[in-house]
Order: sequence, then C-alpha cells, then structure tokens
Amino acid sequence: MIRIEEATITGMQQAMERGETSSFELVQRYMERIALHDRQGPRINSVLELNADALHQAEAADAARLRGAALGPLHGVPVLLKDNIDTADRMHTSAGSIALANHYAQRDAFLVTRLREAGAVILGKANMTEWANFMTEGMPGGYSSRGGQVLNPYGPGRFYAGGSSTGSAAAVAASFTAAAVGTETSGSILCPAVYQSIVGIKPTVGLISRSGIIPLAHSQDTAGPMARTVADAALLLGVMRGHDPRDPVTGCSIGMEQPDYAAQLDRAGLQGARIGIPRRVFHDSLSEEEQILFEELLREIADAGAVLIDPADIPSAGELSLLHSSVLVHEFKADLNAYLSKLPLDQPVHSLKELIAFNEAHADKALAYGQKILVYAESKSGTLTEPQYIMDRLKDIRLSRTEGIDRVLKEHRLDALLFPHDSGEEIAAKAGYPSIAVPGGYLRDGKPFGVMFTGGAFSEPSLIRLAYAFEQLSPRRVPPELAATE
Repeated sequence: MIRIEEATITGMQQAMERGETSSFELVQRYMERIALHDRQGPRINSVLELNADALHQAEAADAARLRGAALGPLHGVPVLLKDNIDTADRMHTSAGSIALANHYAQRDAFLVTRLREAGAVILGKANMTEWANFMTEGMPGGYSSRGGQVLNPYGPGRFYAGGSSTGSAAAVAASFTAAAVGTETSGSILCPAVYQSIVGIKPTVGLISRSGIIPLAHSQDTAGPMARTVADAALLLGVMRGHDPRDPVTGCSIGMEQPDYAAQLDRAGLQGARIGIPRRVFHDSLSEEEQILFEELLREIADAGAVLIDPADIPSAGELSLLHSSVLVHEFKADLNAYLSKLPLDQPVHSLKELIAFNEAHADKALAYGQKILVYAESKSGTLTEPQYIMDRLKDIRLSRTEGIDRVLKEHRLDALLFPHDSGEEIAAKAGYPSIAVPGGYLRDGKPFGVMFTGGAFSEPSLIRLAYAFEQLSPRRVPPELAATE
C-alpha cells in the first residue's frame, strides 16, 4: 500500500501498475485526509468542494487500466482545481464569491479537457483569494466569502499562506491531493508556492489556454501546475499545454518544437548554467536570517557548477516598480464583464456593476473586507480605450521585456535569473514570462523559504532543468506536521 503523504505522481502510477493500490483507493484516502485535517484538527480549509463523481471516475479509471486502456500519464491520479476554473459537472465555479455560489459552468475549461484526456481524476475545487485577490485592499491572502480563510499547513494562523492560489498550494503541501492547478496574474501561483514549500510553475502567457477560467487581466493571466516536486509539476505542465482555438494567445506557440519536459530532469542541470542575481530587486526585502540562507543556497548552486553573475541587475526594474500601472484595473472590468455576460439568466450577476450591487445587498456575508478595487474598476470604461491604459500597457511591455528581462538575459548571456522568495514575480508577470518557485529550506521558526527561477518567453525547458537540479542538491522539502483531530 502506497503512502499518500508526499507520494509522487510517478510513484502512484507505478503502484497502480503493480496492483499495490488503485485510483479508487487513492481518492478514498485523500478524502479521508481532507476530512481529518482540512475540516477538523488544524482546519486548513483548502478544499472548497469535492467532486461528487470523483470516486466514480476513479472506478472507471481502474476498470480501464485492467482492460489495458490507460489514457495517459495522469491516469487515475487525483488532481485539485482552483475555484476559478470551469468544469462541466456537478462542481461549482465561483472564484470564491457567494455571488456565484450556485454557478455551474456549461463546459470544461480547455486545460480541464486536457487533464481528463490524460486520465486525471478531478478531485474537487480549491479555495482561493476571492476574485483572485482583486476585490479590495486589506483582505488576507486565501480568504473568500464563499470558503472562508485558508491556513498555511506549516503554521496554521501563524505563517502567511500567500494568494490567490492559496487553497491549491495548501492542499498540495498537506497531501490532500496528488497535485493541483492554480492561476496567476501576478504572483498568485509563485507566492503561495514559496510560502507553503511546494513547487509552482507560472508558465509563459500563451502556453496554457485561458479559456474557461474566470479572468482578472488577459495580458497576464495564466494557469499553472502546483506540486510537491519539479518532476510532477513538469508532467502536469506538459499535459495542460496546447493550442486552443478559443484562445488566440495559444497560437504564439504554434510551429514551435514541442519540448519533452521529462528530458529536462537532469541532476547535472546546473553544470555550466549562467544564472543572474538581480540584487536591486530584493536588496532590502530579506531578513538577516533569510539573507544568510539565500547566500548558502547560492554557494551550493555555484558548487554544482553554475556560473553566477552577481549582480545581474535588471536595468528597468526601478522605473517599473514606480509606474503603478493601471493595466490590471482596466482589463479586469473588460474581461470579467465578458465572462459574466455569458452566464445563464438564472445567475444573479452578469456584469461587474451587478456584482457590486449584489455584494452591497449581501454585505454581511459578501463584504467582510469591502470591495474597493471592484468599485474602482467599475469606474473604467471596459473598452480599453483610455489613453492611460494604452500607454501603461505599452510601458509594461517595454520595461518588463525589452529594457528589462530580455536585456539582462542578453547582456550577460544568462539561462535564468534567480530570486529569493517570489521577489521577482511582478516584472515576470508584466512580461508574460515564466518562473518556477522551488522550496529552499526553512527558517528557525519553521517558516518555509523558497527561491524562484525566471527566464525569457517559452524558456520552461531550461527553467525546469535548473529547478530540478537545484531540488536534487540536497533534501529541502519537509512535510508539515498536521495536528491530530480534536
């Protein structure tokens, strides 16, 4: 019998092939663990909804395996989805809002179709920061009116859990699922991954389809895998990627060679790699203890054969941080209105304006922290014609790409940039470029510490190689100790 705590997808597949476990048993044991630790004991509160058909899907997967008809690399493996990802079944899709508490999507998101085609069992939906943390100011990461507060398994109520893919990260960290899917606009995968000691991949915008995902801002939105190992995250990434006719941005990768992410899992992947350290981005953001730990990790990376360019500062980082771009607030109204307008007539909201009114009418439940950002977004046209939006969007591209990441990579002939924690998430998000967060150890009080590799457009293979080799240098991830059920 396989131990589901810290179990890898490859390990699960091998155990199922040998008859040592089954998909049905895996789903049962994850459900039991969720009952014991997510809803009782430490009450992590990461799983918003379980799929009523999960056990049936698992039984069907087991029957197919016995017939020799396994579908793909995720056959029978339970996967959790963030609550802003559409599924055409008996699960809701609400972005954490009570306004959409009774919303059933009409069709699967493209990435969900890809997961099902690879054999995944959709275990349920993960709690999240409501409206992907674009609702108000001062709302804790991981809070939603529909689901309540997600806690960090490494220190429930003590350590920051990150956002907005908070539930996806916590469920993976606590072994409530084999892996999960999160979404990111700026830090929503990377931040909770770092603070909850898991691996999170924020891909290049366009690698994974955005269709069927409740949006925040089309220029930066992407889904991405969250797992306990780089290998598992890479496997999930390979399954979800692909061209979707409903999402034109996925056309950017048409004609590109389809990378074999598994081939990048090389223990010697750091040998000869040129890695830049953009110190100006994080020079005043680390505590003394974090600084010491980061320097130790840099020495390990150098000892593994990497060439560190230190510093390798991003020329435009300072100017970009002072820009206070209006891009997200303008795109949010346009994109959310487009999504809400297609909801069935029996739903209470079909526009941002109606959402704001709904929240006001149900303020006791909907507005624990207010809706300042929603109201501000509603003041925009929703047509993306404002000169400020247009100029800010062009500045974002220039400062994050041309004069930012692209320039520093080219100038120093770098394979990647390396940041402590998620300190480089914003510039990579504005560029639409990929990053991978990897556990890097723990502080004396048990708080997780992580690092982030960032590269240019569609550099996922290189980043996976570096992150995997870093992960193999020494055991870094330690599972959280969950308190017994009261």
